[in-house]
Amino acid sequence: MSSLAPSRRRVLAATAGLAATALVLTACSGTSNNGSGDGGSTSAGGALTIGTTDKVTTLDPAGSYDNGSFAVMNQVFPFLMNTPYGSPDVEPDIAVSAEFTAPTEYTVKLKPGLKWANGHDLTSSDVKFSFDRQLKIADENGPSSLLYNLDSTEAVDDTTVVFHLKSENDQIFPQILSSPAGPIVDEEVFSPDAVTPDNAIVDGNAFAGQYTITGYDFNSLVSYKANPDYKGVLPPAKTDEVNVKYYADSSNLKLDVQEGNIDVAFRSLSATDIADLKTDDKVKVVDGPGGEIRYIVFNFDTQPYGAKADGADPAKALAVRQAVADLIDRKPLSEQIYKGTYTPLYSYVPDGLTGATESLKSLYGDGNGGPDADKAKSTLEAAGVTTPVALSLQYSNDHYGPSSADEYGLIKEQLEKGGLFKVDLQTTEWVQYSKDRTADVYPAYQLGWFPDYSDADNYLTPFFLTENFLSNHYSNQEVNDMILEQATTTDPDARTKLIEKIQDTEAKDLSTVPYLQGAQVAVVGKDVKGTEDTLDASFKFRYGALSN
Repeated sequence: MSSLAPSRRRVLAATAGLAATALVLTACSGTSNNGSGDGGSTSAGGALTIGTTDKVTTLDPAGSYDNGSFAVMNQVFPFLMNTPYGSPDVEPDIAVSAEFTAPTEYTVKLKPGLKWANGHDLTSSDVKFSFDRQLKIADENGPSSLLYNLDSTEAVDDTTVVFHLKSENDQIFPQILSSPAGPIVDEEVFSPDAVTPDNAIVDGNAFAGQYTITGYDFNSLVSYKANPDYKGVLPPAKTDEVNVKYYADSSNLKLDVQEGNIDVAFRSLSATDIADLKTDDKVKVVDGPGGEIRYIVFNFDTQPYGAKADGADPAKALAVRQAVADLIDRKPLSEQIYKGTYTPLYSYVPDGLTGATESLKSLYGDGNGGPDADKAKSTLEAAGVTTPVALSLQYSNDHYGPSSADEYGLIKEQLEKGGLFKVDLQTTEWVQYSKDRTADVYPAYQLGWFPDYSDADNYLTPFFLTENFLSNHYSNQEVNDMILEQATTTDPDARTKLIEKIQDTEAKDLSTVPYLQGAQVAVVGKDVKGTEDTLDASFKFRYGALSN
């Protein structure tokens, strides 16, 4: 049996004051046409239209690691492990079994007779191909960093796959198989060594999830149809046809859902819009589990005094990061910008997960969660840093919600208080932003994180391993080794202590400065059902759970 111990994990609860993203559903007379029913009992028929301000980077799982792209992948690609509705715990998806057969061997048996929607056989060869290409492509905006413990993948026969791991007793690997690193792709359609264009994937009908894509206009409109041959752990899709419309402006998204032009609005509406929708008698607000965090990333090469910046000096660079941590005031960010829908975050693992700490709280600012300009000034002076420090700070104007401009306007104001910083605040649309941030264009920049699975590991591994998703040139061998150790530590108490120590150590390095955490929120119409399964503890937004 697998050595994964689900009982060790505490799922983030949907508690008051943790709301951040918003799902809005309403009765929508304009999209009530019935599907063709080709799937028979596969779906209940009907159609839904979903609106979002999120953006897709690419449909290829090797080329993106963001919520907008993964929202599409969740609907159309199969996984070896997945989370059933309402559960944070992974189970075999297109597999009949998945277990450790040796300390460094994880064996998966596929269901027989699996097919891609294009008629190709789906076998262990596709599985091996999928993970081999993730590691080979290793795209800077992709999720390959999650596969840090994967040595090789072996296709034993058509239905048997063995993952050979580098370290024994990996407590996280089954969950990683359900993450953005886990979608299985068709080896007859995808390139083995390069990110495959979206149109080639759609034209190749290379899907085997709950849905297939029948129409694709990049970041404008995606049309889905229920897959009658879906063989995964989820039940048949309840709605035969789903259309997802992409919005540039959240105000238009809100207007359309209020007027019934769309059934669902999800990611992202402003806190003000959410509050307003709570008073709308055509919809109701529903809280869901969460774990989203917001944070500032420092590029260790290009930040002030970074390794490749003018006057490079690691001690001065650290002092700059420490001064930023001293000056950030989380309370007004939470209350003024987000109306309490986000709450202050003082460490790397959000409150509600086993191992969460408040490591930053006592180290920076006034020691109680507030800012301290005098302390920031002393830190900079002691390191010999000349003030004001010129800091280029970047944020995305279309990916993390409509309040990002106000959020980073306030952060700029906080950092410039007392004349310690002179902030050059700039913004870029997400598709370009995601490329620039890994190309050393931004010395300091905004990111948000929505969890892949409900374990503290998912807030540490992607960020702080030497080979990490941030690509910000941060490296601390002690942190790297502790992250690897916690992933293979079977004793729950010992693992928790390691997770806490990682955060304490990272708080001194400040590769990132986390400052807010939030959860999912749903606003549902009276005729739309299934939100409890859509906004569940898996953190995956599955269209197949919704119906009207």
